[in-house]
Amino acid sequence: MAVKKYVIRLSAAERKRLSAFINSGKRSAQLVTKARILLKADVSDAGEGWSDSQIAAALDTSIANVERTRRQLVEEGVEAALVRKYNPSCAPRRIFDGAAEAKLIALACGPAPEGYARWTLSLLEQKVVELNIVEKASDNTIGRTLKKNTLKPHLKQQWVIAPEANAAFVAAMEDVLDVYQRPHDPKRPLVCFDETSKQMIKETRTPIPPAPGRKARHDYEYERNGVANLFMMFAPLEGWRHVKVTDRHAAVDYAHALKDLPDVHFPDATKIVLVQDNLSTHTPASLYAAFAAAEARRLVERFEWHFTPKHGSWLDLAESELGVLASQCLDRRIPNKEKLIKEVAAWQANRNKQCAQADWQFTTEDARIKLKRLYPQFQ
Repeated sequence: MAVKKYVIRLSAAERKRLSAFINSGKRSAQLVTKARILLKADVSDAGEGWSDSQIAAALDTSIANVERTRRQLVEEGVEAALVRKYNPSCAPRRIFDGAAEAKLIALACGPAPEGYARWTLSLLEQKVVELNIVEKASDNTIGRTLKKNTLKPHLKQQWVIAPEANAAFVAAMEDVLDVYQRPHDPKRPLVCFDETSKQMIKETRTPIPPAPGRKARHDYEYERNGVANLFMMFAPLEGWRHVKVTDRHAAVDYAHALKDLPDVHFPDATKIVLVQDNLSTHTPASLYAAFAAAEARRLVERFEWHFTPKHGSWLDLAESELGVLASQCLDRRIPNKEKLIKEVAAWQANRNKQCAQADWQFTTEDARIKLKRLYPQFQ
């Protein structure tokens, strides 16, 4: 019998290390087999001292693998034997190298082919081959490449894109930002005004309530039951808001909602600082359309008028409060106006009880730095 060149003689600590490696945690099957080989080949008093052929038969592996494992332990140690080495020659060839990947990203960010609203993985797969970017590719490979670059060409987002280098925009923006920086004055309360609509939807079948492991179920079929308008009046420094539900959003409806501010909600205010967007009905003219000239003039004088710029309605804090209302209260099917008024009133009462305020931090100085592109440039 030939003498083994690589004899395995393990210490008690090494045997304990190998046993723990086999019996604990998730391990690669290949590395577990190597650990078993070393324990079987151990010729110490605690070992079994099996031959290579016995080990290969018992562990269903090759004699060559047993020999390689013996050699690795003797030459490199236990830790090296239990780590899978990276072999560059075995690594799969990248389909998209740096240049090809850049071309794929540029293609996915460009316009979709004629007749299609957006790029799909199959369209990109065909196009990269057609343009000789790569010889072949699968939609899975393209999907992984796009995911790695956090690119989602199938999605788009609606956004209010402000005009660049626009003097009218920045003038109105800075006016509103300066108003937001004023200290709180109960005699001159700041009130932001905005409006939205809600489609009334009636169920045609009784919904199934949620249960453990099952979501609530609503039938796809529904019945439209008209549209209601909601006027949002929000005093961010007071922690107060009021929502008025109306059938329409005409100039007369706006005028009556506005009249409630000085006559009902803030009767002791010397003047109400009003911030609102540039909707065509949100003007003093609407008061003259709804009331006699003397009454309209009285109401006009009760307000200090400020307007957000066009394409800059995000500056109106009432719009943010409408977003809270939409997510907390309106994000469901509401069958009629009466139910809507009841639900909105409950939300409003709870929100006012919490005295939820708005903490606006964006200043004119911030705008001149972060929104520099919106300002006209001078040499």
